[in-house]
Amino acid sequence: MKKMILICSLAFSSAVFFACNGSGNKENDTATTDTSTATTSATDTGTTTANGNPSYDPNRGEGKFHDVKLSDKLDPHEAEEGQKIYELKCSSCHKLTDERLVGPGWKGVTQRHKPEWIMNFVTNTDDMLDKDPKAQAMLEICMVRMPNQNLTDDQAREILEFMRKNDGVK
Repeated sequence: MKKMILICSLAFSSAVFFACNGSGNKENDTATTDTSTATTSATDTGTTTANGNPSYDPNRGEGKFHDVKLSDKLDPHEAEEGQKIYELKCSSCHKLTDERLVGPGWKGVTQRHKPEWIMNFVTNTDDMLDKDPKAQAMLEICMVRMPNQNLTDDQAREILEFMRKNDGVK
């Protein structure tokens, strides 16, 4: 009986060892390939710093919005549409006050961040959290990554208008 337990234990240990060993594991090889591809494409898209990482302009944000023009007056239709999006996709994590829920409160957000930054963040959340110092600082405080909400450019603008309304723009 002791020999049988010893043989079974040895067989199980061997199976665990070989299963956990990285050699011959296609999933491991794929992950390595994907990482090197991502690194290559990231460095090919812009200038690089001394350590080989892509440079980052924290004033620009990471995304397609570079020069968002705001009117002194609020667009009430866009703000209304933005409120609907907020209620559907944002309110479970963000309050309209300065109080943090899961994510930071929205009060004063348009004074703390440029419109380009806000629109890039809500449409390109993952890249911003990976590269933007402000977004990374918020992540350290909140400890939860904001999920990508798959907002269109128009929806991002509507959210921005609703944020402006929340901050008192009339």
